Amino acid sequence: HEQLLKMMEERMMDVEQKLRLVKRLLQEKVNQLKEQLTKNTKADAMVKDLYVENAQLLKALELTEQRQRTAERKNYLLEEKIANLNRIVKNLASPAFS
Repeated sequence: HEQLLKMMEERMMDVEQKLRLVKRLLQEKVNQLKEQLTKNTKADAMVKDLYVENAQLLKALELTEQRQRTAERKNYLLEEKIANLNRIVKNLASPAFS
């Protein structure tokens, strides 16, 4: 009977030791997961910031492209006016040389 009791005590001590080990391992895993959650939260915030910044850059690019198209149209109209003025000057100068 005493031998059985001693064996049971040893088993209980063994089980308690294993439980402490498992508890320690679980706590380490919890700490790792908390760390990972913190990193993921920071990364998520960075992604959101980049998304907003990207949207702002796209708007700025669209505005710049629109301004470029407007400038190109104005430039084309000015070149047409210059060509017309050159034609007028040429036509006015032709009779003077005759």
